[in-house]
Amino acid sequence: MPRYVNVAMGQLGPIQRSDSRAQVVGRLCDLMRQAHAVGAHLIVFPELALTTFFPRWYIEDEAELNPYYELEMPNAATMPLFNLARELGMGFYLGYAELTNEGGVDVRYNTAILVDRSGAIVGKYRKVHLPGHREHEPWRRFQHLEKRYFTPGPGFGVTQAFGGIVGMALCNDRRWAETYRVMGLQGAELVLIGYNTPVHNAPAPQHDDLSLFHNALSMQAGAYQNGCWVVGVAKAGLEEGVDSIGGSCIIAPSGEVVARCHTKDDEMAIARIDLDFCAVYKRTTFNFDLHRQPHAYGLIVERKGETLMADGSPLTGQA
Repeated sequence: MPRYVNVAMGQLGPIQRSDSRAQVVGRLCDLMRQAHAVGAHLIVFPELALTTFFPRWYIEDEAELNPYYELEMPNAATMPLFNLARELGMGFYLGYAELTNEGGVDVRYNTAILVDRSGAIVGKYRKVHLPGHREHEPWRRFQHLEKRYFTPGPGFGVTQAFGGIVGMALCNDRRWAETYRVMGLQGAELVLIGYNTPVHNAPAPQHDDLSLFHNALSMQAGAYQNGCWVVGVAKAGLEEGVDSIGGSCIIAPSGEVVARCHTKDDEMAIARIDLDFCAVYKRTTFNFDLHRQPHAYGLIVERKGETLMADGSPLTGQA
């Protein structure tokens, strides 16, 4: 029997610092209703979808910082979204900041959850590749302090849901080939990614004009090289004076974009996903069992960074 999933993108426009959780959840619910009206089974929301992108500020006072985090999920503020999901029989992916306690120590994660069509949380992912910096860098037009405000997550798992094998990632994860390959080795057929990406890259402003190109390039490569569908959804637009890219899109295992959002506002777009189409790539060009050569890839996990000789020449040899 064919396995089809109607997947919607719930792109968000800006969330300002003064916007309440209730206002934001109301917007999410409106996007969910729009998606349900055109037959969606699953809607994907952005990274840190409940608040403004607070890592743009250097905040030393925990009393000021902590309100950006969720202590539990669902909670009173997000319950309307869960209730609506149950009412409509729709699943969703949601990114948010999580504050938890591990062994008596507060730990903060950049988190995403996967909720099934009954309103139950069936998967949780904590962001691995945290971009930016840790200390205050006043030379920047705005900060990007994810390394200060979050702890890296443990890794990339997959979940049996929506009739297939679903993986999750967040924002900067999409730029790293290892993200997709680790999930691909677990059979991922659908990878969901929320992101907040400023147009301006302070350490490399040469990238600014290429932001949308790099966004699509990385996700299209990940989809093609692992024979899976990829859904990337933005929080976009001018938020607290910082412009962020849109470019939300759904990408087939062929690497082709099959649906996209066209604005930088709240927008819903949808595609019918055939999970069985993954096999066209997983069983041919990217049949891992037939073609991968793990013995040649040791450096990928044995070295974190580039290693050169004292004269700048490559350090060669089998890892």
